[in-house]
Amino acid sequence: MLVVDDQPLFRAGLVALLNASPDMTVVGEAADGDTAVRLVESLCPHVILMDIRLPCGLAALERVVASGSSARVLILTTFDLDEYVHEALRLGAAGFVLKESEPARLLAAISAVASGEMQFSPTVMRRLVAAYLRGDVPVAPWVPAGLDELTGREREVLRLVGTGLTNAAIASKLTVTEGTVKTHLNRVMTKLRLTSRAQAVVMAYESGLVIPQAVAKTA
Repeated sequence: MLVVDDQPLFRAGLVALLNASPDMTVVGEAADGDTAVRLVESLCPHVILMDIRLPCGLAALERVVASGSSARVLILTTFDLDEYVHEALRLGAAGFVLKESEPARLLAAISAVASGEMQFSPTVMRRLVAAYLRGDVPVAPWVPAGLDELTGREREVLRLVGTGLTNAAIASKLTVTEGTVKTHLNRVMTKLRLTSRAQAVVMAYESGLVIPQAVAKTA
């Protein structure tokens, strides 16, 4: 694991905590994004635990994801949904955990991310959708590669995911089985190279499939 935080004492505490865990080993640490990227290339960590607000943090996340590295990035933040977190979701972070979390919660999040899971709770998903609907998140129009490859039904599923509906609710709305919804969503994720449902929400708004004002009128 690579620990990236620009506060020396906090970073040292994280390293000590992680190395004390029997199934975790810290292979390196960095105080800024540029150093982190270099260490990812040389050390090939499985998980990167990164403070998103450090110098060049977002740029480092983007470079790591774009490099094709298998390292999964777990974001550390003091706020559960600020502008940095929204951008991190768009760039492909595997999840995030609050800095004030209990040690057990942090260790569980790291283990989950290392095993391929995503760390975005239902509460976070609701807050993410609500933030878009309130207009708290600036939406820059963007047509992602692969959007034109989506079928009409896949676009509709992505749009409904963006409005905050669960798979069960989407299935009921479209009069299909929940398994069918999961199949469509998996195809959407593959075609758009998305890694989490949270990233799908971001994509739905930025691609223009979901317009906040329109959702508000139908709510």
